[in-house]
Amino acid sequence: MADDITVDVWSDVVCPWCAIGTAQFLSAVESLKGELDVTIRFMPFELNPGMPPEGHNQIDLLAKAYNKSPADVLQMRRHVEQAGEEAGFPMTWQGEGEEPVLMVWNSHDAHKLLRWALTVAEPARQVALKQALFRAYFQLRQNISDRAVLLDIAEAQGFDRAAAAEALDDPALSEAVRLEEQRAAQNQITSVPTMVVANKYILQGASPPEQYAQALVKIASMEAMA
Repeated sequence: MADDITVDVWSDVVCPWCAIGTAQFLSAVESLKGELDVTIRFMPFELNPGMPPEGHNQIDLLAKAYNKSPADVLQMRRHVEQAGEEAGFPMTWQGEGEEPVLMVWNSHDAHKLLRWALTVAEPARQVALKQALFRAYFQLRQNISDRAVLLDIAEAQGFDRAAAAEALDDPALSEAVRLEEQRAAQNQITSVPTMVVANKYILQGASPPEQYAQALVKIASMEAMA
């Protein structure tokens, strides 16, 4: 079996199943420590690239998208929250005071920050930043399109705040994000989360950790024989 393997994960910061899938996948990777070294790199996928700066109420947005009533959408959300609890990533409000409305924000700048992190630090630190963005959005209801919020999160994860601010101003990073999104489209990646293992094997959706672990071991074995 191959000793190490790289996994590129296309996902969005505002995607609940991406957060759940990430928690499950990281649990699988942890269970394989000492057996398989897995390098994870997060790639951009914007579910709502045209989302305006003011964002949109999630319930209203999903009700319109799926032609459902707000009550139906709330029931769907409860199902997702239960899945998050089971995966070890609770999505219930964990801030102080009254729970704010869950909004959907434009995630382009968050992806710029993640792309920058991958160029200036080890992949593991980008993973930690991604997890922090998930927590900020789902658990604290923070506006992850807001520059100050993004800089606070980056700084809390040990990144230089001034350098992160320069990255958010860099048009080349916007282009890099769009090119990665185009690469996803060219490879028929149309839903997230999608994990591309060793540049050729695709795992999609949020699966239990043991299924991820079995798939990674099988792929590593095939790679060793290639």
